[in-house]
Amino acid sequence: MKFTKMQGCGNDYVYVNGFEEKIEDEVKTAIKVSDRHFGIGGDGMIIINPSNIADFEMKMYNADGTRAEMCGNGIRCVAKYVFDYGLTDKTSLTIESMGKIKYIDLTLDDDGKVKSVKVDMGAPVLDAKNVPVISKMERAIGDEIEVDGKTYIMTCVSMGNPHAVIFLDEDIKSLSIDEIGSKFENHERFPNRTNTEFARIIDRQNIEMRVWERGTGETLACGTGCCATAVAGILDGRVDNNVKIHVLGGVMDIYWSGKAEDSVIMSGPAQIVFDGEIKI
Repeated sequence: MKFTKMQGCGNDYVYVNGFEEKIEDEVKTAIKVSDRHFGIGGDGMIIINPSNIADFEMKMYNADGTRAEMCGNGIRCVAKYVFDYGLTDKTSLTIESMGKIKYIDLTLDDDGKVKSVKVDMGAPVLDAKNVPVISKMERAIGDEIEVDGKTYIMTCVSMGNPHAVIFLDEDIKSLSIDEIGSKFENHERFPNRTNTEFARIIDRQNIEMRVWERGTGETLACGTGCCATAVAGILDGRVDNNVKIHVLGGVMDIYWSGKAEDSVIMSGPAQIVFDGEIKI
């Protein structure tokens, strides 16, 4: 199987051209190639397929083989892949993931390759039942949750996948995320499990964030998580509408007007690491 390793702010996936490669067992293959010791290594596997409703389809698997509805860093890399590898010559295109369409704009470098990608991520989903999260509140904004005997304040947002954003006052670099992350992910209040963002406000234009991704663990970045964190910060009045999210792998720019019906706009890098071939 031919593949391309790509990353966006260190959120790395194995990308497969579904126009040319046919995989018999996608779940088994995703688990195998994601293994950082016995496989290629990555936060998961993404297959780029034809689509009947968009220019392309992104089919994403987490490192544990579970499907994910959306991946912000992943969709930026898919956009770079299809342009740089000649599957399209469009600099504005659409990509489908689990039936939902995102609108993409590409910025090219002097060599005609994709330098950065802007994605219209759609409006954030705030109704608790649609995130989904079990809550006494119609919208879980500033909701309390007890995890491992400690009470946290969370804001829950879906960006096509569920997120619980936790703002902390302490230094998040020393946070024992390996201990607490999985307890949030598998908490009984999240019917579909959840991604969890642990964030600290730097100032009104900057947020520092670490993320525990559902089905993978801590990653260097999460595009939808950056969007959810910005939304939560704006809803709480903590930050301005344009905000930079500083993750372990880099920085992403997020814009949201603060109006529930308006789209979240995400901009960030996408890079090719290497091409290869592996026996499945």
